[in-house]
Amino acid sequence: MNAVFILMQKELRDGLRNRWIISSVLLLGGLAILLSLVGSTPTGTVNANMLDISVVSLTSLSVYLIPLIAFMLSFDALVGESESGTLLLLLTYPITRAQVIFGKFSAHLAILMLAIVIGYGGSACINILLADGNSSGGLNYLWMMLSSWMLGAIFLALGYLISTIVKQRSTAISVAIGAWLVFVVLFDLALLGVLIADQEQSISQSFFSKLMLLNPTDMYRIFNLTNISGSIESYSLAGSADTQLFSLLELCLTFICWLAMPLILAIRIFQRREL
Repeated sequence: MNAVFILMQKELRDGLRNRWIISSVLLLGGLAILLSLVGSTPTGTVNANMLDISVVSLTSLSVYLIPLIAFMLSFDALVGESESGTLLLLLTYPITRAQVIFGKFSAHLAILMLAIVIGYGGSACINILLADGNSSGGLNYLWMMLSSWMLGAIFLALGYLISTIVKQRSTAISVAIGAWLVFVVLFDLALLGVLIADQEQSISQSFFSKLMLLNPTDMYRIFNLTNISGSIESYSLAGSADTQLFSLLELCLTFICWLAMPLILAIRIFQRREL
């Protein structure tokens, strides 16, 4: 565990040196504050508090930004060091390949956590100030921040899987961008096409809802819609899902499965990979 902690510290220092932490905080915080200020208008018309409105807005924002930030952090975590020769040097020390992945992964998780807590947390403070100290909806906002971190962890694990499979950094970034497009854009378009083609309405709402669990970004939307009061209308494809079909425990377990599978697979592949 000491080796994992030392490697984690090294990656955190690299994140500060490369300004990943500062850039992520500014990006998430700036856009979250902007959405909060713009999205505060509907609160009086839909009878909802500002924090719940912000959860809806930030959920739509996070499915694009969080996976992108996670991929940018992780796509070259292993293949980049392999190309530069530092990975071979690192493995000459008394550290296992699994510890290398756990150390780097923990550091990137910490970077994401800092970005979300400072960026989204700062936006929440501004919302509360604008609402004259009204913190109603704060628990939903905390759930949104936690689920955003879990979503980032899933895409970090996917990024590590990509980084262990490919052999060149340029290939890794191409595959990561392709994966981002599939999960964030193309999967929902495919589901929408299925709904349009299903003119006989043979696909039930429950089956459609279960299909959405095949995509972590849609699962993230369902998770947050489950916590929000029914007075807020959803404007995404996830609004077609039956949010009452899943309990929070089931959604959390699905999140864990999505995280564990690519991470375990990345460790297995990396352990058998020739450097």
